[in-house]
Amino acid sequence: MEIFIADTYPDLSKQAANDLVQLMRSRKHPLLCTASGDTPAGLYKNIVDKVAKKELDISGWFFVGLDEWTGMNGDDEGSCRFHLNNQLFRPLQVADNKIFFFDGRAKDLHKECEDAENFIVQQGGIDVAILGLGMNGHIGMNEPGTSQSLRSHVTALDPITQQTGQKYFKKQQQLTGGITLGLATLLDAKHIILLVSGSHKAGIVKKILDEKISEQVPGSLLRQHPGLKIYLDADAAKEIQSKYP
Repeated sequence: MEIFIADTYPDLSKQAANDLVQLMRSRKHPLLCTASGDTPAGLYKNIVDKVAKKELDISGWFFVGLDEWTGMNGDDEGSCRFHLNNQLFRPLQVADNKIFFFDGRAKDLHKECEDAENFIVQQGGIDVAILGLGMNGHIGMNEPGTSQSLRSHVTALDPITQQTGQKYFKKQQQLTGGITLGLATLLDAKHIILLVSGSHKAGIVKKILDEKISEQVPGSLLRQHPGLKIYLDADAAKEIQSKYP
């Protein structure tokens, strides 16, 4: 485990983007797992800027989405796919056949899970998983108490996730369920980039780093991964800075 503490969120995003590019160069056709949310947005902007300046060629990259709200897909404003379309896929002009993303509107959500796992296997596994950290310690929509042996699955959402998820929508939504890559799937990734920003996340950052590894705090399970690098801004790191210089 490595921890990078940046002074600011833009510094965090820039460093994470630079490191991601280096990791993705290990294969001709690497697979990137993409989380939606506010924190990865800066990293994505840096990648888009690098491509626009012709400093980076992503034509060989493949993408798998981390999660989606049940009952939603890219046609729904505020969905995970909606945000990633705007932040990453459309600016990069990524072809649809290079992306697997859960369709939360699909009639058979369990087949969506099977298709996600098959896509990952077909691409030779996830090279880099970009992840954020929920206020309750969740990773993707792997909520507290989720077994680390689970692969892609449909899940009921923790009340904290239901509440914090409202920020992505213009009007109140019923966010009761999700579909997500499982902890076992993510722990199989070759590298994991965990991004955490803001003072409101300082408490949960301290918890995942300093307390016992437990399925009750899914983020803590990432400490078992040999290719984990955590990127924090100063606000998110304020409760652990003395221990992790």
